[in-house]
Amino acid sequence: MLEEVPDLDAILAPVSGGGLLSGSCLSARHMRPEIRMFGCEPTAANDAYLSMKTGELQTMEASDTIADGLRASLAPRTFAILRRELAGVLLVSEAEIIETMRLIWERMKIVVEPSSSIVLAPLLKEGRAANLQLAERADGQAAKIGLILSGGNVDLRALPFNAA
Repeated sequence: MLEEVPDLDAILAPVSGGGLLSGSCLSARHMRPEIRMFGCEPTAANDAYLSMKTGELQTMEASDTIADGLRASLAPRTFAILRRELAGVLLVSEAEIIETMRLIWERMKIVVEPSSSIVLAPLLKEGRAANLQLAERADGQAAKIGLILSGGNVDLRALPFNAA
């Protein structure tokens, strides 16, 4: 992504066990040390958010989220990397996950699973990008934000599209 768009200001990626996000952090920060990396996770499975907030690894006993690929807890190794490299973790509600997944399907014609669609949701919520100080660059230009969309494993019969 950074080879194609080298002047990205931030990258958002889903977070569960932390492998994808910690690897993305290490790669991106190696290529561009000033880039800001954010993890995105469901409010119903917020162990990474709580771990970053408390500074201690938190685990979940159970989670009830449509983003089934994000139900795992961080590992000690990935948490250590994220504590050092991550700018923050953004929480997304179940309704936001469903709404964003539908938007990606309808507008971009890309089938993504709920666990992947979670990265666009924070940018659609009014004021969230501004809170990340990403709405605008110092030169007045719009910030450039990369999103890691991964996974198309979707059981369409299991999706509650009418819940959103």
